[in-house]
Parts: sequence; C-alpha cells; structure tokens
Amino acid sequence: MQCEDTARRDKLPIVYSKHYSVRFAGLEKLHPFDAAKGKHIQQLLCAELSLECGDFYDPLEITKTELLRVHTSKYLKSLKWSAKVACIAEVPALMFLPNFTVQSGYLRPMRYQTAGSILAGKLALEYGWAINLGGGFHHCCSYKGGGFCPYADITLLLVRLFELESSRVQNAMIVDLDAHQGNGHERDFKNIEAVYILDMYNAFVYPKDHEAKLSIRCGVELKHLTEDAYYLRQLKRCLMQALAEFKPDVVIYNAGTDILKGDPLGNLAISADGVIERDRLVFSTFRALGIPIVMLLSGGYMNSSKYVIADSIVNLQRKGWLSLHS
Repeated sequence: MQCEDTARRDKLPIVYSKHYSVRFAGLEKLHPFDAAKGKHIQQLLCAELSLECGDFYDPLEITKTELLRVHTSKYLKSLKWSAKVACIAEVPALMFLPNFTVQSGYLRPMRYQTAGSILAGKLALEYGWAINLGGGFHHCCSYKGGGFCPYADITLLLVRLFELESSRVQNAMIVDLDAHQGNGHERDFKNIEAVYILDMYNAFVYPKDHEAKLSIRCGVELKHLTEDAYYLRQLKRCLMQALAEFKPDVVIYNAGTDILKGDPLGNLAISADGVIERDRLVFSTFRALGIPIVMLLSGGYMNSSKYVIADSIVNLQRKGWLSLHS
C-alpha cells in the first residue's frame, strides 16, 4: 500500500510523521484538542528513550483509492465543503475558510494519521506491538464523520488486515478506552462476529449513540468523575471476560487520555498514574498471550496529556512490554 513504510529491524514500531500536526490559520486553537500532540510526544520520547527522528516509522499520506476501501464516495465528496468539515472538526469558523485551506491544514494531517494507523497494524504483526502517535478516530464510520474524526482509521486498519493478512488475521478485538463511546467502528462492525468490541466510556457525554451501542459485546457505562480504583477494577474484569469469550488474532487499543481528571470533554477523574496503569494492564494482558496489539492515541484535551502518554510509553518500555520480539 502507498501509505506504508518498509519494515526495518533497527526501528521501533512507533509511527509518526511531521505532517500529523493540524494547522488552519490559528483556528485550531478554538478546539481543545492539542493540534500537535504527536509532535510533542515524539519529542518527549526522543529525550526519554534517547531516540532520533529516524527511529520512527514515517507513513505516506493515504490515497483516495485506499479510503474508498471503507468510505462511501458520497461521504468523501462531502469533505470538499468547508461547512461539512467544520461540523466534523467542531470548529464552526472553519466554514468561512476556502476548502483548499481546510484540506491542507486539517484533512491532510488526518489522512497522514489514518495512514499511520494502517501502517501500525502491519508493524504489530511483525513486532508483536505498534504505536501510532495519532489516529484513533473512533467517531467516524464509513458514511459519516464527527467528534473531530473525519476518517475511519480503525475500520480501515482492520479491513486492510482482513484482506491482506488473512492467513494471520481472521478476527480482531477493539479495546476502546477513550472517554467517549466508539460509535464509528461500532456502526461499521455491526453484526460482524469476527470483531469483538470492548468499550468503557462515560455514558453521559457525546455521542450517546444507542444504535451503535448494540455492537458492544463487553461494555461499561461510566458515570461522571469515575476514579482510578473503580475504573481499573472494571477494566480487569472486562479484559478477563473478553478473553474468556473471544480469542483475537490482533487487538486495536484505542488509548484516549481524555479519561484524565480535569479533561473538559471526558469528565472522568482518572489520575496520570491511573492512565499509566491502564496502559500497562492492557499491554501486559495481550503481550503475555502473544497477541499483537496496536495502540492509537485518540482523544485527550489537556496540555498534560502529552506528558502522560510519553510517560506511559516509557513505562511500557522499561517494564519490558515493548520489546522487539513478538
């Protein structure tokens, strides 16, 4: 695929591109999302793990042909209207910008991040794990975007694995631990037995998609201001239940940090240590079983998110869960 970099054993399976950062004439500041989160995390990882820019996998931009493997032509055409994109990005002022500016400043970075998720899927099969420093657009389905998610990277990633890696991947598990319900992939994989969805989310915030919820096979609807102890206890229970019911060939881990206490959109109350323990629990569970895992960053709307994510990745590396052997 055009969006992939060739695997090299002297690189860590961490995916990042300088093209990930969103820029649209300063209007990105009108949304709480850190428009350069991937860049900031990459810089922190370089400092903490003595890495260089060349130690990361750099995806190419996903093409329209590749997007059409999942997205409808009608939906992709609708992105040529700035007003449509403004609704998806939740930045109303975008409707007043020419579409070429919206394309270059917002949609193109998102296409790079989407390609990064697909590349991470391929790398996970080779290394046993992979992390995309972006992606996790779990509110977008094949025919509709929303919640800052213009492309269905999780669906595109799994469709790619099912089609091109069918000898190794015949089923998959999505572990969605972003603070919001993952209604995009839930709509795309409705009634698809080969995809098991575990979703823990605040039931009292966006998107409240009751139809999509029917696709969740192991779910926890959290209340506002849920704290570490209850959250981690429920996560352990769900992981045990999910693995008792389903044996995945690959796991897509949507690791949103909008569960952090003080996040303006997630409205939960998980500490930084709680997020780090969450990630350790997920990685150790699947890595110990030899199940490849792909981590996507998804939501996280505070300045502290980038530090927590970097600290968590460093912790996973130091605990031995990010070894280079599957």
